[in-house]
Amino acid sequence: MALWFLGRMSKLFKTWSVDQLMLLPPSIQELVPAGHLAHFVRDTVRDSLDLSAILKTYTEERGFPPYHPIMMTALLLYAYCQGLYASRRIAKACEERVDFMALTALQRPDFRTISDFRKRHLTALGGLFTQVLKLCQAAGLVQLGHVALDGTKLKANASKHKAMSYGRMQKTEAELAATVQGWLQKAETLDAREDAEVGRDRRGDELPTWVADKQARLDKIRQAKAALEADAKAEATHPSPVAASPQRGRPPTRPPGVPHEKAQRNFTDPESRIMKTAEGVVQGYNAQAAVDAASQIIVAQHVTPAPNDQQQLVSLLAQIKANTGRQAREVSADAGYCSEANLRELRRRHISGYVATGRQHHGQAAATGHCPAPAGARTRAMRLKLRRGGYRSRYRLRKQTVEPVFGQIKQARGFRQVLLRGLSNVAQEWSLVCLAHNFLKLAKALA
Repeated sequence: MALWFLGRMSKLFKTWSVDQLMLLPPSIQELVPAGHLAHFVRDTVRDSLDLSAILKTYTEERGFPPYHPIMMTALLLYAYCQGLYASRRIAKACEERVDFMALTALQRPDFRTISDFRKRHLTALGGLFTQVLKLCQAAGLVQLGHVALDGTKLKANASKHKAMSYGRMQKTEAELAATVQGWLQKAETLDAREDAEVGRDRRGDELPTWVADKQARLDKIRQAKAALEADAKAEATHPSPVAASPQRGRPPTRPPGVPHEKAQRNFTDPESRIMKTAEGVVQGYNAQAAVDAASQIIVAQHVTPAPNDQQQLVSLLAQIKANTGRQAREVSADAGYCSEANLRELRRRHISGYVATGRQHHGQAAATGHCPAPAGARTRAMRLKLRRGGYRSRYRLRKQTVEPVFGQIKQARGFRQVLLRGLSNVAQEWSLVCLAHNFLKLAKALA
C-alpha cells in the first residue's frame, strides 16, 4: 500500500537511506555549526588554559593509553555549561548528542572513567576558575566598578533526616548502650548454650548481626557527639566576632564549651548543616559569589557550612584582589553581611560600600530598616547613606547583578544540589559551576 501510494505521488523528496554506508568519515568540525559553544570550549581548553597540573600526574608509560586529559577536561567543562553534572548523563550525551561528539572527536568515555577523572583531578579542575576569570578580564568583561555579593543555599548530597541533635544524641546514646549491653549478655548466654550443645568450635568473640548493627549505630552517635563537643570547645576558645560582641536578651543557660541541645550533625555528610531557605529547611551548604555588575562575571566564590553570610565578606574581598590583581571600587550586599566589623573593613580597603542595614520591604528604595543587633556608628551612617540615596542609590544594582546569576545557575542549568560530599569537595564543585558560568559569558561576548 505504501509503495503504491509513493508511486502515485508527483512530489519529489530527498533520499532517506538509513542503511547507506558512509564512504568517508564526517569532519569533526562539521558536526555542529561554526561558532557553536562546543567548538569554543574545546579550542579554549586546548589552546588557552594551562593544564600542566593535570598532565604532570600521567607519568606511567606502561598500560593501555588513557583518554587525553585535555579532551576529558573540555568534556567536563562543556557538560557543566550544558547543565549536565552526573557522570552517567555526561556519558550518555557522548553517545547521543552531536555537540558532545564534536568535542570528544567521537570518543565515548564511560561514566566510571568520567567520574574517576573528576575525582582524581578535582582540585586542579576547580583551580581553573582563576584562569577563565583572567580570560574574561583580558576580554574586557571585568570592570570592578561595582561588585555585588550574595550567598545561596545548595542542597547537600545527604538527607536532613540523617541528622541528629545533640540533645537527642545524649538520650539515644544511653538507650542504645543499655540495649546493646542487654543483647551482649543475651549473646553470651546463647554462646554458652551452643557450646554445651555443639561443642566449642566457634571463636566465641564474634557478635550476631543484630547486635553489630546496633553497635555500629552507637559508635556513629558517639563520634558525632564528640565532634559537636569539640566544635563547641573550639568556639569557646576562639569565639567568632559575632559571638564575642555584646548580645541583648537573657544570659545563656549552658556553660561555654557545651554544645546546644539543638546543635545537629549529619551522619552522611557531617560537614553539611541544616539551613533555612525559601522552600523550607534543607541539609546543605552556603555558596558565596561576588559578581561584577558590568557583565555578570563571577570574580570571587567559595563555599561555607555557616548559614549566616556575615563572616564571608572579608574573604570574598580578599579573593577579588587575589584573582584580579585589584580591588572593586564599589561593593553592595544585603543585610546578612551588615556588621560594624564588615563596614570597617570596607573603609580600610577604600571601597565605597552599600550594605543593607535591615530587611527591604515591598516598595522600599533600599533595605534601611533596623537590624536586630544594636547599631553602631558605622551601621547608622550606612543606614543614613542608603536613605539619602533612595531609588537612585547604587544599592539598587545588587539585585540585578548577583541574583540573576544564581537564577541562571540553579534554574536554567539545574544546579540545586551538589553531587559530592565534604566541604573541600563541594568547594571545588562550586568552583567548576562558577567557571562554567563565566565560560558562557565569555563565549557570548566573543561570538
